[in-house]
Amino acid sequence: MNDTVLITRALRFAAERHSSQRRKGQAKEPYVNHLAEVSELVADATEGKDVNLIAAALLHDTIEDTETSSDELVATFNNDIAQLVADVTDDKSLPKQDRKHLQVVNSRAQNMRVKLLKLADKTSNLRSLANSPPENWNTEQKQAYIDWAIKVAAGLKGVNPWLEERFDEALRRAQQALQQTTNRETHVSQGDLD
Repeated sequence: MNDTVLITRALRFAAERHSSQRRKGQAKEPYVNHLAEVSELVADATEGKDVNLIAAALLHDTIEDTETSSDELVATFNNDIAQLVADVTDDKSLPKQDRKHLQVVNSRAQNMRVKLLKLADKTSNLRSLANSPPENWNTEQKQAYIDWAIKVAAGLKGVNPWLEERFDEALRRAQQALQQTTNRETHVSQGDLD
C-alpha cells in the first residue's frame, strides 16, 4: 500500500479503537488528539521519511489500551509497524510502578526508531500536563510525572536534536505550570492565615 493509504488507514484504525477514550486532562480531549500529536512530532522529526514509524505513532497505544493484538496489526499493516507498537507497549499485567521502572531501564537499550517514538510520546504527555493536567492529580503527582519523564528521556538522548528541543520546551512549560499552581496554592493558603 502506498504511504498516503497507510497513514490514513492507521488514522482511521486508531480513531476507531480509541473512539470512546478521552485524555485525563481537564479539557477531556478526545484521545485521538494525543495520537495525532505524537504522529506529527514523529513526522516532523523524520521529515516524513519513515512512514511506518509515523503510522506506528498513530497506533502506539492500541495494544496497551484497546482490544488490539500485535497479530492484528501485522495483518492490517505490516510486521515493522506491529513491532514498533509492541516495543513501546507496557505489560499491563505488571504493577504500575514496575511498568514505569521498566520504561526508565529499557529506554537506553531500545533502537533509535523506538526511542524517537517514546520521546515524541513523552513530549506530548508533558504538553498535556502543562495545558490540561488531570483534574484529580495533586502537585506531588504532577511533579512525580515530570521527574519520571526526565528519567525516561535521559535514556533517549541522542535520538533527534529537533525532537529533544521539543521535549525540553514541553518540560519547561510543564515545570512552569506546576510552579504557577504551587504559587497559587501557597498564596491561597497564606491568605487563609490572615
